Amino acid sequence: MAQAHETRNRLCAAHGWSEDAVEIVPVLASGDKVQDRPLAEIGGKALWTKELDLWLATGEIDIAVHSMKDVETIRPDELTIAALLPRADVRDVLVGASSVAAIPQGATVGTSAPRRAAQMLHQRPDLKVVSFRGNVATRLAKLQAGEADVTLLAAAGLERLGETGVGHPLAVDDWLPAPAQGAIGIECRTDDAATRELLAAIDHAPTRAQVMAERALLLALGGNCHSPIAVLTSGETQLSMRAAIFSPDGAVMLERCAEFASDSDGPAALAATLLAEAPESVRIHFEGAPG
Repeated sequence: MAQAHETRNRLCAAHGWSEDAVEIVPVLASGDKVQDRPLAEIGGKALWTKELDLWLATGEIDIAVHSMKDVETIRPDELTIAALLPRADVRDVLVGASSVAAIPQGATVGTSAPRRAAQMLHQRPDLKVVSFRGNVATRLAKLQAGEADVTLLAAAGLERLGETGVGHPLAVDDWLPAPAQGAIGIECRTDDAATRELLAAIDHAPTRAQVMAERALLLALGGNCHSPIAVLTSGETQLSMRAAIFSPDGAVMLERCAEFASDSDGPAALAATLLAEAPESVRIHFEGAPG
């Protein structure tokens, strides 16, 4: 909802509209309804989009607002990501300890994200990971209830909720974020030219270049909800990408960097390098159906 309000504010500012020119229609996604199991076990990222996709298709809504890290790599041709808002803080925030090194020996980490679990176990193999889903308030409550000793949250989400004082942000030099983390995408029907033109006014070119490159990397890796992938991209027309893939237990990590033009096949080439150099214990979790 915070993302929807930000989208409305930007549209109204860009076009000189009053706030009531854009109606916000809440939808409870399947990903919100089922919180006792990891997403990868119950349908993957489609759980965040399928209801909105249906509403777009039937014309009940004109645009859908997404957290781009939760959007499947392959989308229906009938829908278009027409705008990407300026990317917010890409970092993860550690809650419950001041740093990864400061987490007590043998402590429990609450997360259902394969990337976060693998990255944490790679740095701290002594830790135990337990499934931890829900919105920010739910996860903080679970942490307070002792279901885990520490957890990880996206800095962008905390910022949008006004919770900037929660936890300790992890530097990207030491802890890579998820593909498209911190980016809000707005989708509409591909054949809706009028809406696409309105959304073009709030499309942020550097964010689009970075996010689309990271999604291209995901596609080329064959990554899905089970695949531990971390990546960070900077630039606009000329991009710099740093990417890492892991075995789920964090025992193996392969990291590579590349620079390429935003309109090139640089992400696919980097993905090919990562897969070619990765051992079977890592590669087996990639090259599958994108999710």
